[in-house]
Amino acid sequence: MSFFNSQLFKDVQSQHIFSDCKTFADATARVDWQSACIQYEQIAPLNKTQLRDFVDAHFITTPLLTMKGAANTTSVKGYINSLWSGLRREADIPKANSLLALKHSYIVPGGRFQEIYYWDSYFTALGLIDADKSDVVEDMLQNFIDLINDYGCIPNGNRSYYLSRSQPPILALMVDLLWQHTHSKTHNLAWLKLCVEALRKEHAFWMQGADTLSDAQTSVKRVVTMPCGGVLNRYWDDEAAPRAESLREDLALASGFSDDKKPEFYRNIRAACESGWDFSSRWLADSNLLSSIQTTDIVPIDLNCLLYNLENQLSECFKLLGNEQQSQTYSNYAVKRKSLINQYLWSNEKRFFVDYNHKLSKPSAILSAAASTALFVNLASQQQAELVANVLSEQFLKAGGIVTTVVDTPQQWDSPNGWAPLQWFAVKGLCNYGIEQLATRIMKNWLTMVEQDFIENKCLLEKYNVCTPQQKASGGEYQVQQGFGWTNGVTSRFYMLTKD
Repeated sequence: MSFFNSQLFKDVQSQHIFSDCKTFADATARVDWQSACIQYEQIAPLNKTQLRDFVDAHFITTPLLTMKGAANTTSVKGYINSLWSGLRREADIPKANSLLALKHSYIVPGGRFQEIYYWDSYFTALGLIDADKSDVVEDMLQNFIDLINDYGCIPNGNRSYYLSRSQPPILALMVDLLWQHTHSKTHNLAWLKLCVEALRKEHAFWMQGADTLSDAQTSVKRVVTMPCGGVLNRYWDDEAAPRAESLREDLALASGFSDDKKPEFYRNIRAACESGWDFSSRWLADSNLLSSIQTTDIVPIDLNCLLYNLENQLSECFKLLGNEQQSQTYSNYAVKRKSLINQYLWSNEKRFFVDYNHKLSKPSAILSAAASTALFVNLASQQQAELVANVLSEQFLKAGGIVTTVVDTPQQWDSPNGWAPLQWFAVKGLCNYGIEQLATRIMKNWLTMVEQDFIENKCLLEKYNVCTPQQKASGGEYQVQQGFGWTNGVTSRFYMLTKD
């Protein structure tokens, strides 16, 4: 039995011993969790006070990561530069907790997030490169290679409760970032070979089960057969149970479902976490009801664009390594995926890239900033890029930058919130097609908002209300977190791009 299935864990979470379920999921046992669980079963049940005393006697909990006293608050630039040391973690020493010990240093996002997060790390790396800290980026990349070698995927984060899912595949972006910055100068093909093997394993993870698809089974794990017979991808989770880090919330939402429907609900919640967009109207049948979540029904534009980029990069890397056959194989994968994206994920009506509901065989009605990933990975035609730019300018560009979706809901990945990764996808994507004026407006709007907010809060935040920057961002399962890795990285890069 795992710690997360134990009666102790369930009782601590259900009795609200901690306001955030993640606190106990991340706790370290003073001896080991097995003996704590056995002792608890001998004396349970306990009232809330007794249970809290038991937890304090057997576990150590880590307070939220704060930067007070260590950060430079004289300016945004000064704050970012001073924060890297506060967010840095050295190689882990294995302990009796949920942390998957990493052998190299890494950057954590901040606040309640005190482990490495997969897709956060690419955006964080932009700022680390700008701060001449490419050695930390090298370490984080090596940690990801170790994780994929050990577990077959790069998990959501380095916690055991994240092992059933990954996150948007950005390993190829980190490899390219380092190759362009460092390794191409030294022509380090040994390093490239190591990276390519990890990229190949990541592609295999996302395509697992593709060879078993049939007329009777049109979807399995993360692959989906489209109406024409081609294969695209979706987000998934290998478990269909409440999340350990959000047990209380999941059980409460699932209480409205019959027992036979609960596993499907849990899987869809978890799959949305794999997307990084937890949660958004992109995944909901009813934009205002999280209980209507249907993530596994959706073929997302951003995931498939990132996989297109992965396939192209594998093709280019194998060519550099002299393996023409493998290079052609992955090039063919990319060509097929691009065709399918244009067939199913481009809307002539909306003049925009959209998600696709494979269960209903129709495009999603939700417009999201994820569309810009098609520009970011150079998949769009020039005409498509200009049409996307028009929609971004007319519907998404707000006082503080690009809004996440044009739908206002209680979820944090919807309007009125904006997130640093989506600003970067949009800016870099627009620049790829020479649409510089709009890219500059996005960057300046974002920087102005961040600087104005910094005057009051003296920190950078996980997300912002880009529609009304004077108001704090809200929505989601937890309070807005300060730190914050990817905000630091993208903001730093915007300063570099607008310094002239």
